Amino acid sequence: MVTSDAHGVTKVFHSGFAALVGRPNAGKSTLTNALVGEKVAITSDRAQTTRHRLRAILNLPDAQVILVDTPGLHKPHDALGEEVNRAAYKAIEDVDVLCFLVDATQPVGAGDRWVAELLAGADAKIPRLAVLTKCDLATPDRIAAQRAAVAELADFAAILETAAPTSAGLAEFVEAVAATLPEGPRWFPEGMTTDQSLEVMVAEFIREKALRLTFDEVPHAIGVALDDLEQTPDGALTRISAVIYVEQESQKGIVVGKGGAQIKRIGSEARVDLERLLGTKVFLDLRVKVKKNWRRDAAQIRRFGYGD
Repeated sequence: MVTSDAHGVTKVFHSGFAALVGRPNAGKSTLTNALVGEKVAITSDRAQTTRHRLRAILNLPDAQVILVDTPGLHKPHDALGEEVNRAAYKAIEDVDVLCFLVDATQPVGAGDRWVAELLAGADAKIPRLAVLTKCDLATPDRIAAQRAAVAELADFAAILETAAPTSAGLAEFVEAVAATLPEGPRWFPEGMTTDQSLEVMVAEFIREKALRLTFDEVPHAIGVALDDLEQTPDGALTRISAVIYVEQESQKGIVVGKGGAQIKRIGSEARVDLERLLGTKVFLDLRVKVKKNWRRDAAQIRRFGYGD
């Protein structure tokens, strides 16, 4: 898109979609949050945390970069895994640049090669960038070895190094992505940081805390659905009612905890993020219910809003 400024100087505006793709726990959501400058995607050190495809918007003076944060690609073991992968596949069907994220602290393995082969099947005209993440945790020798290993996987336009906690390499990443984008309009309004609905973000922030606090005992069986989200007329308080679903009665006991201690902790930690997100005080009512084998039920998975 071509525009003119107040002095009549012609400017070319670029915009487009950049998919962040990689195996689980490659650092896609952490990088997304760091680039946006606020929390829009949930994170944890556990694989398969992300279940939703999320778009985050970076507004630059002469470009708009829409980051598509995808669930980690993996070989699925149930209907939930298949639906999550399907969301990731859809994300790379119609983008302007593919960003292949690789954890700099872990040797390139079968999972990375599998994802690279998947990307090789995408439109050859789509530029491909390789992005090494977590470089703040890797030695220079490890990073050099990783660069060499990644270069052997495919022909990348560039191999970038990033460290989200220190912001190292983030400006270079944005510059490299923006340089690949076509001329185009501003797809989203300035000031908008994500297209994720408020209801989905609230449910995900709750699931993040439940996952972090119970993962060892309840690894992937947690789903969250909102019953109600209502703000008081004066805008000072938001009342949220949500249900945390698990697959077994024993898991319910773990999430609730002795005397309700665990569910209170989940609510307390989630409330911090929710108040920051909503800009109000939050009253959070959490309950726990059992839906047996919900991860094997495609209809139930979509009811939770997972997949695409």
